[in-house]
Amino acid sequence: MTSQAADRPEPVGSSRRSKITPEREQEFYDAVLEQLRECGYDSVTMEGIAASTRCSKSTLYRQWKTKPQFVAAALRSHRRTRCIDTGSLADDLREAARAAGELSGRDTKLLQALAHAAPQDPELQRALREALVEPEIAALKEIIRRGVERGEVPADHPALEYIPAQMFGVLRIRPVLEGEDADPDYLVRFVEAAVLPTLGLT
Repeated sequence: MTSQAADRPEPVGSSRRSKITPEREQEFYDAVLEQLRECGYDSVTMEGIAASTRCSKSTLYRQWKTKPQFVAAALRSHRRTRCIDTGSLADDLREAARAAGELSGRDTKLLQALAHAAPQDPELQRALREALVEPEIAALKEIIRRGVERGEVPADHPALEYIPAQMFGVLRIRPVLEGEDADPDYLVRFVEAAVLPTLGLT
């Protein structure tokens, strides 16, 4: 199915949702996320997305009734799963830091764009957590679990529970303090200087 065919109005009696290919749907989501990063939440409109993706507004409104629903769906499409397993807790944390740093600029812009809107909309807030927060926390907890099982760090080490907060805190605060993203090199240095010594790792 071509993009143009996917965007045609539905015939009478058809289902409420138009038949859009997964590839075309992802185009819409990518356009939403890019406009969020570049312009902020308030500047994103259904009309603007329709224009940038060359489709009709009615197509978007049939699929997603409101802008918050559209943005939430776009965020969920952005959800990532990450599997890091080097066989070493120290190296896993370095790799997790490097991976987070590679996406820090794009993800930080999304978080900043939605900082004011998400608390006002429960669905948007859930989608933001599902897309950007929960996968990273789950990946870090799995890294820690394996490290504990291998005997690299005690299960009751008091610093373990703060590792996700440390990683997220650095990602969010460096742009504020220094005007720069927490890039891979910066995050790996942070892990080596502040996280590994606290855990008794090198």
